[in-house]
Amino acid sequence: MERFSPYIELAAALISGVFIVLGWLFGKLDYSTASVTFYLSAFIIGGYAKAKEGILSTIEDKRLNVEMLMFLAAIGSAIIGYWTEGAILIFIFAVSGALETYTMSKSRKEISSLMVLQPEEACLLKNGKEIIVGVKQLQVGDRILVKPGERVPADGKIVKGLTNIDESAITGESIPVSKGIGEDVFAGTVNGKGAITVEITKPSSETLFQKIIELVQNAESEKSPSQQFIERFEGAYVNTVLIIVAVMMFLPHYVFNWPWNETIYRALVLLVVASPCAVVASIMPATLSAISNGAKNGILFKGGAHIETLGNLKAIAFDKTGTLTNGKPIVTDFIVKDGWTEEDVLQAVGSFEKQSTHPLAQAIVNYAKQEGIEFQQPESVEDVSGKGIQAVVDGIVWKAGKAKFMTGENPFIANETALGFTKEGKTIVFIEREGEVVGIFALKDVVRENAKEAISELQQMGIRTFMVTGDNKHTAEVIATEIGINDFYAECLPEEKVNKMRHIHDSYETTAMVGDGINDAPALATASVGIAMGRGTDVALETADVILMKDDLSKIAQTMKLSKKMNRIIKQNLFFSVGVIILLIASNFFQVIDLPLGVIGHEGSTILVILNGLRLLKS
Repeated sequence: MERFSPYIELAAALISGVFIVLGWLFGKLDYSTASVTFYLSAFIIGGYAKAKEGILSTIEDKRLNVEMLMFLAAIGSAIIGYWTEGAILIFIFAVSGALETYTMSKSRKEISSLMVLQPEEACLLKNGKEIIVGVKQLQVGDRILVKPGERVPADGKIVKGLTNIDESAITGESIPVSKGIGEDVFAGTVNGKGAITVEITKPSSETLFQKIIELVQNAESEKSPSQQFIERFEGAYVNTVLIIVAVMMFLPHYVFNWPWNETIYRALVLLVVASPCAVVASIMPATLSAISNGAKNGILFKGGAHIETLGNLKAIAFDKTGTLTNGKPIVTDFIVKDGWTEEDVLQAVGSFEKQSTHPLAQAIVNYAKQEGIEFQQPESVEDVSGKGIQAVVDGIVWKAGKAKFMTGENPFIANETALGFTKEGKTIVFIEREGEVVGIFALKDVVRENAKEAISELQQMGIRTFMVTGDNKHTAEVIATEIGINDFYAECLPEEKVNKMRHIHDSYETTAMVGDGINDAPALATASVGIAMGRGTDVALETADVILMKDDLSKIAQTMKLSKKMNRIIKQNLFFSVGVIILLIASNFFQVIDLPLGVIGHEGSTILVILNGLRLLKS
C-alpha cells in the first residue's frame, strides 16, 4: 500500500498538535465553537493518513484492524465530550505512524542505492554509428559494442571479435574462457582485452538490474514468521476487543451499578488501552531497520524471514572458487632447470606472455614485472587453443603451456616436482626453449584475504563450517586446511552439491549456503538461507535469500549478529507491549486511570517500541 512521505505525515501530526493546543486554549477561554473547530481540524489533519490506511486495509483484507480501533476510540471520546483526549490520541497515533513510515522509506532508500551490479548504459551499433543508450532501451536483435575491460550489459551472442570472458561469476571457474563468433556471453561477466560485437538475445526486463528492483520489492513485502503470526493475531484480537467493549458499555451499569456516563467512559478507555498498536509495531519497524542497516553495510536481504532465520544458524557451507578464493591466479612458485638463470627464462617468457590476455599469462607477466624484468618485442606469437602459446623471441622458439604441449623430455615430471605442485592444488605451466623444457611455473587461485578470519569468527559463534566444491580432493583439502574449515566435500557436480547440502541440513536443521555461480543455485535453494556473493550470477542472486554486495565474507558473521540483535529487540518489544496492555486494562477496570493517561500509556508504549526498533539503524 502506497504511503505518504514520513515527513508529510510528521508535519501533519505536528500541525494537529498545534491545533490541539489552540483548541485547549480557546476552551479555557469559553470559546467552545472555536475550540471544537480546532479540535476537528486536529482530527482531520492528524488522522487522515492513518484513517485512509485503516479503511483501505479493512476493505482489502475484509477485517477490522488496529487503525480502525483507534479512530473508533477517538470518535467515541468526542461524542461523549472528551475532545482533548480524542485529539491527543489522534496526535500520538499520527506520530507513531510517521515513525513507522520513516523506517520503511529508510529501508527502501538504502536498498535501492546499492552498487550497480550491471552497467546502466550500452554502446549500441546502429547505421554504422556508435550510440550510447540505456540498457533498458536494448531490444532483442540489437547489436552492441563491448570494449576491453567492460562488463557485458546484457545476455547475447558474439557476432564479431575474439576475446577472453571472465565467467567466474557464472561457472565458478577461475580461468576466463576464450570466446569467438557464435558463442554466448552473459550479463555481468567481464570482457578481456578484445573488443566484441554482441547481438542481444534477451530483453532488458530480464537483466540483473531489473532483478535488483524486484529484490527491493520483495524485501519490503516478504514478512517474517513472527510478523505473519502477529498479523493473524491482530485480526482475531481486534474483533475480541470490540465484542468486550460492546459488553462493557452495558454490563458494569447493571452488575456494578456504575453510572451510564462512567460505564461508556470506561468502555472507551478499554478500547484505547486494549488496542494492540504496540504489539503490532513490535516487529515491522525493527525488521525494516535491520534490512536498512544491512543494505547500508553491503548486505541485501530479500525479506524479514531470512534475517530472523540467520540468528538461529547451526551450520554453514561455502563454495570454493570465487567465494572462499579470489578466482584470480597468481604465481606461487617458479623453478628453472640447472644451467639456466631465472632472469633469462623469465625475460623471454614475459616478453611473449605479455601479448596474451589469458589470466595465467597475465599472472606470469605480473610476476615478471615484480622481479624487475624488462621485456623484449617477440618476432611472432601464436596462441594454440587448449594447449598454450608458442612464440619466437630473438630468433629462438619458446613454448609455454601444458605438459602435452611440450616436445622435449620434461625433468619436472620425471622428478615429480609437477606432481607435488598438483597435490597442493596448483595449476602448472611448463616452459620450453628449442625443444628443451627449462622451467616450470606453479599458479594458484589464492584464498580471500579475510576468509580465514571470517571462518574463525563463525566457529567462535558455534557454527559448524563446510566447503562444498567441484574441484579435486587435493585442491579442496589444501584450501580447507589453509582456511580452517571443519569439513569439506570435493568433486561435487551441482546435483551432488544439493545432496551434500541436504545431508548437512538433516544433521543441523538450520543451515546456510554461500555461493556465487549457476552451479551453486540449487544448493542455495536447499539451505535454510541461501547467501550469494554480489558479483555472482543473476541466477544465484535470484535464488539466494541474502546477497553480500561487496563479496566480503566477514559480513556473514556481522549479518548473524544483526539477526540476533533484531530477534532480541523484537522479544523485548513484545514483552514490554503486552505488559503495558495488561497493566492498563487492570488499571481501567479498577478505575484508577483516566482516558488521557490511557492514551499516553498506550500510544507512548507504541512510540517506545518503534524507537527501540530504530536502534537497529545504527551500524
